[in-house]
Amino acid sequence: MANLLIIIVSAVFVNNFVVVQFLGICPFLGVSKKTESAFGMGVAVIFVMTVASLVCYCLYNYVLVPVGITYLKTIVFIFVIASLVQILEMVLKKFAPALYRSMGVYLPLITTNCAILGVAELNLTSAMVTNVLTATLNGFFSGIGFLLAIVLLSGVREKVDKLPIAKPLKGFPITMICACFMAMAFYVFGTVAL
Repeated sequence: MANLLIIIVSAVFVNNFVVVQFLGICPFLGVSKKTESAFGMGVAVIFVMTVASLVCYCLYNYVLVPVGITYLKTIVFIFVIASLVQILEMVLKKFAPALYRSMGVYLPLITTNCAILGVAELNLTSAMVTNVLTATLNGFFSGIGFLLAIVLLSGVREKVDKLPIAKPLKGFPITMICACFMAMAFYVFGTVAL
């Protein structure tokens, strides 16, 4: 139970992939203009991260290691992630066309989201991840951390867009400033945990 709590706190707050490890910045900045699309992207990333963590951990430990071809892990992981994103894209297009359109080009970019590949790689090297269950939970809660970060930034961006801001700071500059403050806030979790 203590290990589970450590995985949750570490994945969501201490080692948040976006604002602490700076992985997955493209969708974080690109899809965070509206809370609805940010939430949809976060849920999509949770799904892909969780399933990719499960599948990649199993493929690595039960196929690549016994056969002795661990050097192919990155290619195999990218293939798994790309396949999952294609399935997700087809499902969203069929059952949630409004969300599919609002995500635009950023939905296929989940394939190249380095946070998803990062969690698959981290599951192989982390001392907290000892089996398939902990790998899957680490992927799920890392996705929750991504969702938390992108929804928080989208809420801040919606509020900031209504404020009178100096012209040179409008748009991307104020977004980066807000993201920096978020990174500092999440950094505190790491210092407290130490």
